[in-house]
Amino acid sequence: MEKRSGDEASPAFTTVLFLVLCVGLLCAAECAKAPAMFIFGDSLCDNGNNNFIPSLARANYFPYGIDSDFSIPTGRFSNGLTVPDYAAKYMGLQSPPPYLSLESNSIMLLSGANYASAAAGILDETGHQYGSRIPLREQVKLFDQTVKMQLPVLIPDPEALSHFINSSVFMINIGSNDYINNYLRPDLYNSSATYSGTDFAKLLADELEHQIKIIYKAGARKMLLAGIGPLGCIPDQLARNNITSGCAEEANELARQFNQYLIQTIVRLNDTLPGSSFVYENIYDRFYDIVQHPSKYGFLVSDEACCGHGRYGGQLTCMPFQPACDDRDHYLFWDSFHPTQALNAIISYQCYNGTAGDCFPISGYQLAAM
Repeated sequence: MEKRSGDEASPAFTTVLFLVLCVGLLCAAECAKAPAMFIFGDSLCDNGNNNFIPSLARANYFPYGIDSDFSIPTGRFSNGLTVPDYAAKYMGLQSPPPYLSLESNSIMLLSGANYASAAAGILDETGHQYGSRIPLREQVKLFDQTVKMQLPVLIPDPEALSHFINSSVFMINIGSNDYINNYLRPDLYNSSATYSGTDFAKLLADELEHQIKIIYKAGARKMLLAGIGPLGCIPDQLARNNITSGCAEEANELARQFNQYLIQTIVRLNDTLPGSSFVYENIYDRFYDIVQHPSKYGFLVSDEACCGHGRYGGQLTCMPFQPACDDRDHYLFWDSFHPTQALNAIISYQCYNGTAGDCFPISGYQLAAM
């Protein structure tokens, strides 16, 4: 794995950022393709919900958000924007607010809502070592409350409300914690002693499918489901497994097994749920290629956290007011677990651009335009 190089990084990231800006401005001006976006997930998507619950999994302190346009850290687990933030730009939308920040029947719900919660998993038990979090099942309950009790106040006409929900885009990105903060923590959970890797992946996929059907029943028709990235390549797993080169392949194999079940689930849902369109975001392959060939994408450091402690910056994550690296756009990882804004920009662009096949059977942009 490349760590540092005396050569300058390629201009790829600069090009991607330019395209992100252009596409975002174009869409904001001309082509909002969906009325709103609703987000379910974990810390890869959380933009502030955990600020409102007693949780150890928070990012509402500097240097988190150091490169964002916000005046204070918002709770995003990055130095800047997340993948959902970029997705909203592509759709000409404002990034939906964290649900727990909203007053009842807030007009801001007309741009959607973000229910994601750091440390949350598909399973209720996942992440309990961090205190409070909002598991997927509870996130779906909050959405159901939004549809049945809050949105009807803002959109009283039932037909108009149904059209609003049907036309909105739903992003679901969850499952990583079920591995790195559950299955791969035998000191805290017995899941790895209870289930084989294949059986655990199926357990997760089945529960995810169950929750998706509840969201569908509430009116969602356009859903983008993100696969899990190469977990064995994040600084936390490199440090925890004493990796000297490459990635922790056991963790990567677990992620691949889950992704295979998720793809099968998406195919089945597209075939069986009328009027629906489900899109798979193949984060794993793109992310792994970037880890293996960072300079091709403009990165110089592919195995260390920009802000962290210990080996690879992965033994203890970024702490309040800890100095971060200076050249953040050249790092893949912001902290022990999460990508930098630079990597988030590339991952999002590849899905919504639609030319690389990172999202299929259609691109994120095509999904929004339906």
